[in-house]
Amino acid sequence: PKDIETNSLQYFQGKKIATSYPNTLKQFLNENNIEADIHVISGSVEIAPNIGLADGICDIVSSGSTLFKNGLRETLTIMKSEAVLAKTSKLSYEKENILEKLLFRIKAVLKAKNSKYILMNVPNEKIADISNVLPVLKSPTVIPLAEKGWSSIHSVIDEERFWEVIDELRENGAQDILIIPIDKMVI
Repeated sequence: PKDIETNSLQYFQGKKIATSYPNTLKQFLNENNIEADIHVISGSVEIAPNIGLADGICDIVSSGSTLFKNGLRETLTIMKSEAVLAKTSKLSYEKENILEKLLFRIKAVLKAKNSKYILMNVPNEKIADISNVLPVLKSPTVIPLAEKGWSSIHSVIDEERFWEVIDELRENGAQDILIIPIDKMVI
């Protein structure tokens, strides 16, 4: 729970811990001479402390937002891991095609993860200046607005340059800027 102020593993001595990974947790606790009662749960492990089933949890954490939403915080990392895709050099033509489709889809999701869709209103005389700030795709989409002398520009920006680009756009006359997350990008 996030109100516990210690990051010490000793906190878990004699406590109940909920997890979907009992073998990994048991090995970790044994290596650190901690005796705890392990409760195996499949899915939604983070609710266990709130319903009185456990004093803490052991689970896979990506951003920690699910922990926070459930009144928990990360105290110890017992393992770092990553997912990898490996293949044999002896794939059949059919399986190679399936793999290529899978890789294409994964890349589309990863590209989208680091990008944002942006819409803004711009005075027509600033379209060229604004377009030069938006280099992610071939060219921004420009749509005339009902109000004379104004257009809406749509494009994509990289997450890592997000605030820098927003500042440049505003300096160049962009107004009413909307930012939308992108689910997938097929390029």
